Amino acid sequence: MTTRPARANRADDDSMTLVEHLIELRSRLIKSGVAVLIGMVLGFVAVWPQGPIKLIDILILTFAPINDRFAPIQSVGTTEQFTSYMKVALLVGVILAMPVIVYQILAFIIPGLTDSEKRLIFRALPFVTLFFLAGIAFGWFVTTPVALQFLIGFSDSPLIQTQPTLSDFLETVSMLLLINGIVFELPIIIYVLAYLNVTTARQLAEYRRYALVIVVIIAAFITPTGDPVNLLLLALPMYLLYEVGIILARFVPNAKPKSKV
Repeated sequence: MTTRPARANRADDDSMTLVEHLIELRSRLIKSGVAVLIGMVLGFVAVWPQGPIKLIDILILTFAPINDRFAPIQSVGTTEQFTSYMKVALLVGVILAMPVIVYQILAFIIPGLTDSEKRLIFRALPFVTLFFLAGIAFGWFVTTPVALQFLIGFSDSPLIQTQPTLSDFLETVSMLLLINGIVFELPIIIYVLAYLNVTTARQLAEYRRYALVIVVIIAAFITPTGDPVNLLLLALPMYLLYEVGIILARFVPNAKPKSKV
């Protein structure tokens, strides 16, 4: 079984001044921002109305309440179409840059990484992308359709005609998809933290009851609409992913090599 070397450079990192930490934070924020900008360029191509993908049309046809009498979405502001398209392009940029963002966050909050620990994080990046896309898929096929159906169909009164604005519709859909993608990163983050000796599977299992309360609070805080249906749709998978993280943490190699007899 593989083992992890001790962190020889932990003392050096502890001696860093506040200014040096701020400089490092700025550097990592710049790298993350550049990655998002590059992804946003690709996102702009995806949402461009005359482009080959027409992502906005796909979102409307997939999630908007389609009817035969009028367009499902309305645009009432002069700049609403442009700004709404750019927000979705930014979301695509964040999705594409997620591996870089996660690496920069871990590298900053867990100082003194050894070469083997850095290699572990690099090896985890494909799984970061995979789990993030899995979260997007879960949001696309489960969370978002159910949430929108509940919200738009909350009242079946014939006196109410539902026709969301473009900005409101895209903001709701984008936030639901993004939140699901971020939530699905939880097992990978837990495994990395367990590998780096920040936590253990036993500790995570002992704090299950507290984790459940924290999950509900976080779900209530990040739910874009604030309704109980969306809260449940976020809290339930979050807690299940926490359990998956505990299972993955059990497969972390031992921190200390066994002595030979």
